Amino acid sequence: MANRTIARLYDSYEDAAVTVRDLEGAGIPHGDISVVANNVDDRILMAPNAGNDAVPGAEVGAGVGAVAGGGAGVLAGLGLLAIPGVGPVVAAGWLVALAVGAAGGAAAGGLLGGLVGSGISKEHAEVYAEGIRRGGTLVSVRAAEEQVARVESILDRNAVDPAARRDHYTSAGWSAYDTNAPLLTAADIERERQAHRH
Repeated sequence: MANRTIARLYDSYEDAAVTVRDLEGAGIPHGDISVVANNVDDRILMAPNAGNDAVPGAEVGAGVGAVAGGGAGVLAGLGLLAIPGVGPVVAAGWLVALAVGAAGGAAAGGLLGGLVGSGISKEHAEVYAEGIRRGGTLVSVRAAEEQVARVESILDRNAVDPAARRDHYTSAGWSAYDTNAPLLTAADIERERQAHRH
C-alpha cells in the first residue's frame, strides 16, 4: 500500500516542534517525518555536531541543541542549508533530500518541486513554500493509509489553514511562490509573525 504525504505549515517553530514530538510519540518513524524551518533571523539556535548528516549533500555542520527542542528524534537531526527565494533554513528528513540538488545546495524550485512530487497539490505547495519564506515552519509526514487520520489529527493542531493564508497573501498582491523573490530580512519576518500571531 502506497504512503500518502501530509503536510502542514506553522507560524511558529515551537508549534511545529511540539507537533513533531507528538508524531514521534504516536509511533510515526523518524524517517517518515520532515521539517523545514525559516532561520533568517537565527531564532533556532544550533549546536555544533560534526556527525550530522540530516540533509545529504547540503551545507550541514550543526545539530539542534536543547534550546530548539532537540533529543533523539527528527529535531536532533536538523541541519543548515539555503533555499533559493527563502534563504537560510534548518531542515531534516526525507523531503529535504528531495529538494537538495546534486551540486550540494538546494535546487532552484526544489522545495516546491519536492512537495508537488510527493503528492501535495501545487496550490498548497506554493502556500507552504511562501509560508516558509515568510518565517514559518513546514512539517510533512509520509503515512500509510491506516495512519492518515491519526497523523492529520496531530498535524492539524495549531496549523495554518492554507486556503485562508493564500487569501491573505493574494490580498497583498502575491500570486505565486517565486524562487527569485528578494529574501526577507529578520525585521520583515518578525512583521509577518506578528501579523499572524494568535
